[in-house]
Amino acid sequence: MQNSTPYFQSHLEYAMQIRRDLHQHPELGLEEVRTASVIKEKLDEYGIPYECGIAKTGIVASITNGNSDKCIGLRADMDALPMQELNTFGHTSVHAGKMHACGHDGHVVMLLMAAKYLSENKSFDGTVRFIFQPAEESDGGARIMMEEGLFQRFPVDRIFGLHNMPGYEAGKFATKAGPLMAGRDIFDVKITGRGGHAAMPHKGADPVLAAAQIINGLQSIISRTLDPIESAVISVTIVKAGEAYNVIPETVTLGGSVRYFKSETQQCIKEKIEEVSKSIAVGMGCEADVNYTDGYPPTVNDTDTSEFSVGVMKELFGPDEVDTDPQQIMASEDFAFMLQAIPGCYAWIGNGPGENACVLHNPKYDFNDDLLTRGAAYWVGLTERALSHD
Repeated sequence: MQNSTPYFQSHLEYAMQIRRDLHQHPELGLEEVRTASVIKEKLDEYGIPYECGIAKTGIVASITNGNSDKCIGLRADMDALPMQELNTFGHTSVHAGKMHACGHDGHVVMLLMAAKYLSENKSFDGTVRFIFQPAEESDGGARIMMEEGLFQRFPVDRIFGLHNMPGYEAGKFATKAGPLMAGRDIFDVKITGRGGHAAMPHKGADPVLAAAQIINGLQSIISRTLDPIESAVISVTIVKAGEAYNVIPETVTLGGSVRYFKSETQQCIKEKIEEVSKSIAVGMGCEADVNYTDGYPPTVNDTDTSEFSVGVMKELFGPDEVDTDPQQIMASEDFAFMLQAIPGCYAWIGNGPGENACVLHNPKYDFNDDLLTRGAAYWVGLTERALSHD
């Protein structure tokens, strides 16, 4: 396994131009038409065959060398977020209300650069697939690609994902076996009472008061139902009720999200949200209808593949550049769907501190271009080690 970092350092300016162009032209999930056209243009330039139109804008490119039937998949997400950018540098988004605030522009370019190198230096035996996935942020593009036959049409033995992480030292890697990121579901509760005059609440059934009690009751699920050792979060983020100061409304709607690491935890929370909501509503003379929607599952790394990935990281960049026991986070990632189907490893690469390395989904975030070399070198190292000629 060769360290391809010098190659990517010599091509950094080229990679930065592509990355900043993508940053200027962000596109939301399943709308990444221009982004896909840039990817296809570069793949054509590198002479790499590909198929497109998977989950509307998704692309899978493949390079085969030698005689081995071994095959791995490398995945990068493509979509931006529906938010207004507040940066003022030269490559700020030109689309109002759309921004690459999660670094997917950088992820695309790291994978493109790895594809370029591997097309020029076929230092492996087998097949590597470059999966450019749309709609990670909200629509579950990974799930959609799989429903459209991703792994049947393009089978792989193992799958790998990489995401930048602000706050970590720039270029430092982090991953571990088991759960790394939480599952994410959403719920809606509609509380129906009997509206009336605000001066005569005793003649109705106040759904606003019931909603307040339900919000408090939902927090008791975490503190009094789950094992304190287990991590989970219930956040009520939407409350809609009433339009007049002197009218008790007929209905109130609540909505929120649930985060968890284990399926047993998810099932417990799912059941208790309905039980708590309905029982509190009935006790206050109201009714509650609960709609719970499964979202992204927890991101759970395969043990053997995680150890393999860590070995590649340490050999390429040194043991001190790899955190093998990072703290789990409650954010979610639709790469989890792929990990449910194929053994794999999802890892983070530090985006560093500094003004533009603020938290993800922040209007002043920007991807650190210095990561392009290390990220691409990691992809190449994984390929050369997993598809070794030996």
